[in-house]
Amino acid sequence: MGDAPDTVADLAELYLGNILFALEMAALNMDEHKKPADAAFYRGIARKLAEARGRETQAGAKGGA
Repeated sequence: MGDAPDTVADLAELYLGNILFALEMAALNMDEHKKPADAAFYRGIARKLAEARGRETQAGAKGGA
């Protein structure tokens, strides 16, 4: 990250675990408030982020081998 300003992508990558945790906490809160559609929405965002990270990791492993 050096001297360049942080980008959204840089920050999202750095804090992905925290973001996924916060999304699950939001989903649990929605479950408690009997809002299953809202909970599914937050879990869907988390799933997409996790899957994208998995694809990046796999692509990096293939490219570095």
